[in-house]
Amino acid sequence: VEEQRARWERKRSRTAKELLETEHKYLKQLDLVVTFFVTILKAKGTLKPAVLETIFGPLESIYSASHVLSLHLERGNLGPGLENFCQNLELYGHYAENLEQANKTLKEQLRKNKSFRRFKKLQETRPQFQGRKLEDLLPLPLQRLHQYKHFLRDLLENTSPDSAEYQKLAKAVKSVSEVSQWVQDIIHKRENSLQLLRVQKLLKGQKTEVLTPGRWYIREGWLLVVPSKGEELKRRMFFLFSDIFIATKPCHPLHPLSSNKLACQAVYPLHQCVVDKVFGHTQSQGGLLSLSFPQKTLLLMSGDQQDINDWYQSLTTAVR
Repeated sequence: VEEQRARWERKRSRTAKELLETEHKYLKQLDLVVTFFVTILKAKGTLKPAVLETIFGPLESIYSASHVLSLHLERGNLGPGLENFCQNLELYGHYAENLEQANKTLKEQLRKNKSFRRFKKLQETRPQFQGRKLEDLLPLPLQRLHQYKHFLRDLLENTSPDSAEYQKLAKAVKSVSEVSQWVQDIIHKRENSLQLLRVQKLLKGQKTEVLTPGRWYIREGWLLVVPSKGEELKRRMFFLFSDIFIATKPCHPLHPLSSNKLACQAVYPLHQCVVDKVFGHTQSQGGLLSLSFPQKTLLLMSGDQQDINDWYQSLTTAVR
């Protein structure tokens, strides 16, 4: 027991030391943005207050919360420091929600506002920045949140359950995990929106509505369609979403406007779909899937065993 305790204590102090060292580094980077951008821009009035607020969001408050945390850590007050810090964790969620708009506004200002463009360039040439751009520094809080999760879990694992700090640590781990999940969901939703938009732009014309609230992109790829009568196989591009399956074919390469686009051939709703593997259970080359819809049955083939297995997996999950 004593040996175990000593081992916990060593690991724990090592993690606490690393948490403090990385917190100092993180603060230094945040300080660059707060000192050389936010504070000076506020004083100079180069950006309107609303624009400044959009680009930097709650970054100053995040900086203050970290500053207080690092003071607690320096004094070895881990429990109270984390307790206090967790009250400010929501700032990270709001920061993540705002980040997409922040990047959009930043790009817009760099395009339209000449004096801001000059100011940004000048600040980034300062030696403290070591060649980093403002764009590199803005995502830092979200990267740090991910690190907090790992540090706190390590600390909890190496803290004796009957010590006074254990409950505070457990609470902190729960809070950080919840906010971390909130941020992950925001990122996931954003990536999904970009995928939907990309597919919408790939399709010729506006007839097929891909951008629908609540729809999730799953996967895409080329598959061979086996016709019911003895015609030759047709190579088609398929897009799988959480509620529909779209079959497309390339537009004519000489089409004046749509040579690099895809023409939608059919949209199949998944709620009445039945998926079966016709063959592809063995280690043979490739396989065949059967997709039964009320009005039609699709036979899809691939020469790649892994590919057909992945499609089968994705389709059955989506249908479920």
